Amino acid sequence: MTTLEQQLKNPVWHSLKETHKHFSIQFDGVQFYKPEICTFGSFFDETKTKNASNEYVKTSEEFFFVSEKHTPIIDDSKILLKKKIDGCQMVLKQLPEIQITEKIIQLDETFIDEIYDLIWLVMPGYYQKRSYEMGKYFGIVKNDRLIAIAGQRMQTDLFIEVSGVVTHPDYTRRGFAKQLIAHNTNEILKENKTPILHTNKGNLAIPLYEDLGYEVTRDMNWRLYKKLQA
Repeated sequence: MTTLEQQLKNPVWHSLKETHKHFSIQFDGVQFYKPEICTFGSFFDETKTKNASNEYVKTSEEFFFVSEKHTPIIDDSKILLKKKIDGCQMVLKQLPEIQITEKIIQLDETFIDEIYDLIWLVMPGYYQKRSYEMGKYFGIVKNDRLIAIAGQRMQTDLFIEVSGVVTHPDYTRRGFAKQLIAHNTNEILKENKTPILHTNKGNLAIPLYEDLGYEVTRDMNWRLYKKLQA
């Protein structure tokens, strides 16, 4: 059995080996999520990523490879590196006492469209409508309108990733994200798993995550690739 530290070095890979194995597509030792769920790929051996990428873009025109240190090998006659996101991984050290003043609900399937629309409004480009199936989503509703979310994404028997933390622009600076992250974190701890999250370096939200007991532990980089049109 792999340790938590081993899993956190390659979280996409281990998620697809455990909790999310039913979402896995494999090409010669390279793993991807089914594109309708999430367009993330993972690997240990970068010499295998060239052929695997060529296969995956037959089903998804854009995808991310997620890796701490290694750079995938790509067939640049067929696939273009669209951008590289210099990211970091944060792991909960200890959650402080946070007062929850808002009514936070677990979002069921009736919210799928609202979740999708809100995430794409605030952070367009990566969330698929069926990403909802990766884990639990919690939200705050005001005037019959979903205005803030904190969801769960990659996960194994040892960790769960907090993700999809967004607040509608009309409702920012009211502490909704802080309360939602704290609530989500507590829900993960109830499952005896370690809460983690990923963000880009320099994100203005990092001090908020640190206030909630998360600390930066390693780099975790996203490379977004796009299929070249024939």
